[in-house]
Amino acid sequence: MSAVLEGVAGAEADRQVSARRAHRRSVLFLRWLRKIHLWVGLWGAALGLLFGATGILLNHRAILKIPIDKTVQTSAVLPVPGDASERFRSIDDMTAWLQAELKFEGMQVRGKAEPARTVTWADREVRQPARWVFNIDSPHRGVSAEYIVGNRYVKVDTRDATPIGTLTRLHMAVGVNAFWVLLSDTIAGGLIVLCLTGLLLWSRMHKLRLAAVGASLGALVGAVWFLWSTV
Repeated sequence: MSAVLEGVAGAEADRQVSARRAHRRSVLFLRWLRKIHLWVGLWGAALGLLFGATGILLNHRAILKIPIDKTVQTSAVLPVPGDASERFRSIDDMTAWLQAELKFEGMQVRGKAEPARTVTWADREVRQPARWVFNIDSPHRGVSAEYIVGNRYVKVDTRDATPIGTLTRLHMAVGVNAFWVLLSDTIAGGLIVLCLTGLLLWSRMHKLRLAAVGASLGALVGAVWFLWSTV
């Protein structure tokens, strides 16, 4: 009988030791989770103010518009050189010429060549010549240009951003380089980490709360999938 009691007592002691170890592991995990949450939150606060303020402005660019000038637009016509047919054999040649004429290199340069085609206009078929479209952007400035092959001029629209406009263009990654794109990705990733760590800290690793977190995330994913499938 005593042997049986000793065995039961030993098993109970083992269970208590295992429970204490599991509790220590849970406490240690929550401690590291809290540190991660704090440091990621600190990094997010550095650029979160920028993205938050510009996000409000972008949300109100059409509905409930906030009357703040973001760009100053100007239009001009540039005459092309007389030897355009020989000098501009491709869209890249004209892009380089535009950058030199405007003294604006830009960080994002895009050019699109539309071939000549026949279009219907006023119940008549009209032959439309080839068209070259250019976009040169940086955070503080944007240039759009259009050239109809054979014309003697290039139509240029320039948008000079105000300080607020520069910030909104940075928010939309307009005219930026790869470094800024990756930097802003860390903010987006940080928001995801903050959401997950915040939920885990709230749950305190309790099974019932973890189940509630899992059910909430599952419902959210299901709602997003349903809305996506009905669009």
